[in-house]
Amino acid sequence: MPYDQLGRALLVLGGVIVVVGMVMLLLGRAGVGRLPGDFTFSSGNFTCMVPLASMIVISIILTIILNVVLRLFNR
Repeated sequence: MPYDQLGRALLVLGGVIVVVGMVMLLLGRAGVGRLPGDFTFSSGNFTCMVPLASMIVISIILTIILNVVLRLFNR
């Protein structure tokens, strides 16, 4: 792989990491992870978190975004 293509790939990967980080910060501030269907089990110094409702909400949002992006590129 030539260096110019490798450089572009690294820039795109870095941009994706930055965007994912910003989305995670926004979701944390929006209350995702503390929804009514998110379960937390604690026993002594052990804590197990099962964010069931948050996973469903994120899955629905990502499905909608992916469908919109794929429809735009398939024209």
